[in-house]
Amino acid sequence: MKKITLLLLLPFLGMAQSKITNVVSVTGASATMLLNNDTQTATLTLSGPSDRWMACQFGIFSGGMEAGADVVYYNGTTLVDATHNGIGIAPSADAQNNWTVTSNTVASGVRTVVATRAFNSPDAADFDFDYFADTIGIAVAHGNSASFSLAYHGSNNRIVNTSVPFTTLGVEDRTLQSASISPNPSKGNFVIQTKTTLEQVSVYTLTGNFVKTIKADDTNASKINVEGLSTGVYLLELQNEAQKVWKKVIVE
Repeated sequence: MKKITLLLLLPFLGMAQSKITNVVSVTGASATMLLNNDTQTATLTLSGPSDRWMACQFGIFSGGMEAGADVVYYNGTTLVDATHNGIGIAPSADAQNNWTVTSNTVASGVRTVVATRAFNSPDAADFDFDYFADTIGIAVAHGNSASFSLAYHGSNNRIVNTSVPFTTLGVEDRTLQSASISPNPSKGNFVIQTKTTLEQVSVYTLTGNFVKTIKADDTNASKINVEGLSTGVYLLELQNEAQKVWKKVIVE
């Protein structure tokens, strides 16, 4: 009789591919940064009073308006890619704007600008986003009065957070690890529901003795019949081209 040595298999879990920062906000203005590892793009959502400039500094820094820090600001028309020159000095616009504005809306006096940029910018002065970093620095500010000319924001209209945490966004697990089996226990008729391809199911005793292999239905709800087996606990090896996953069933 064919017998296998059962090994502890590490689950092949679906990996989350996006993460977003906590909201950083001050007196009517806020910013979040979303990182998408699939597309290698960062998405900034910046909101503030619609009648004045607003800005967001991001990256690794020790304080707001730190010289050399990456920053963007809304100038009444578009989002300007810029670099800080130090406290009290207006930032300088970069030679190339590497941010693409995808949305610019106003509702109830609040403007929300959404823009994207590649993780790794062709501009050496730009901050390169690291998807695997746990935190990022973000500073937000807006004008003290209705104007798009850059000027002192006032002490109440800016916030600096040098360590904003990310939250990983969940994605649907479409691997065999997420397969469900019902009813369990049963008399030997099971339905295996999956969100991916299931090619075959091999049945083993709890001690590793091979019982049989069953070709799975070409659906996401494969019917498996093991009637006639002695009552007890069995192991099912679910298999497709990429994975092998073990599940436990009980035959009554």
